[in-house]
Amino acid sequence: MRKRILAMAAAGTLAAAVLVGCSGGEAGIPAETAAGAETSPVGAETLTVNSGQEIPLASLEHLTDSEEAPEVYFISDITPESLMEIYQALDWAPEGKVAVKLSTGEPPASNYLQPELIGDLVQSVNGTIVECNTAYGGSRAETAMHYQVAEDHGFTEIADVQILDENGSMSIPVEGGTRLTEDFVGAAFADYDSYLVLSHFKGHAMAGYGGAIKNISIGLGSSEGKSWIHTGGTGKSGIMGDQDAFLEAMGDAGKAVSDYLGSGERITYISVLNRLSIDCDCDGNPAEPDIHDLGIMASDNPVALDQACIDLASQAEGSESLMARIEDRNGIHTLENAESIGLGSREYRLVSLDQ
Repeated sequence: MRKRILAMAAAGTLAAAVLVGCSGGEAGIPAETAAGAETSPVGAETLTVNSGQEIPLASLEHLTDSEEAPEVYFISDITPESLMEIYQALDWAPEGKVAVKLSTGEPPASNYLQPELIGDLVQSVNGTIVECNTAYGGSRAETAMHYQVAEDHGFTEIADVQILDENGSMSIPVEGGTRLTEDFVGAAFADYDSYLVLSHFKGHAMAGYGGAIKNISIGLGSSEGKSWIHTGGTGKSGIMGDQDAFLEAMGDAGKAVSDYLGSGERITYISVLNRLSIDCDCDGNPAEPDIHDLGIMASDNPVALDQACIDLASQAEGSESLMARIEDRNGIHTLENAESIGLGSREYRLVSLDQ
């Protein structure tokens, strides 16, 4: 595999991009260990996304060349093969029983990740697809209906599916949170040793955007846990509360999940940037996207991944509606709080897997 390590100097000027050659079909090596590899500088100043648009690297606000920053991988193709390639680049080895967290999608027409896209990857890790019931009604508010949606949307054809809160909730601690001291996840959360988080990056009517952090906080929250987050830890029913408290509670809950899974060692994240509607997959009739598909991004750091997705999406043609949704809901505050409590870093190094 060959990968381009793209970085920005601290002052915002373009640093050299490098092609790193890896032999034997291995997943790749981190930038900091690349010194011994055969490298050749290239004059890349842009990143070409799936639609063919070239995004200037200088426009990616949180891109850095600091070796302390986490890596975020990018590939422009959105295919089963490219999904496997970016997963392999993470060089992550799951332990024990593997859960694949995704959104099963609200009927009738939401933009959930298609089983045809993710099936090979899910099966390669022998994963069980996991989800939790909603707290707002709809077709996935009750376990039996939720299993039916998972079947109707084709997920049961590629893997076993488990609704984690079909038998209620379990509490896990939040260390150093802004709003929460405990998080309520599905009771079967602890049945799995490792979590592969597959997120569809898009907008969200309440959070501004939905990505990796939302997928492990609201997404892994039981029905009552979702309300607990939405209300900033003040109630276990309903989804209305103070906006910033909700956003902060998402980061708190995400940190609880990461900490529980070996301080992030047993969880990793892939986000697909396609069908970038301003509406979430929990909306059965989302607005049509104004942005063309961008690609796939992945990282072991959910804050860096979400920030990189926002940085890239903000520079795409037609991004005005999505960015207005994020700004209107103060969605960036999720990242501000998540970074401040130690869930991850908003700065990142970008590694392109495109040839």
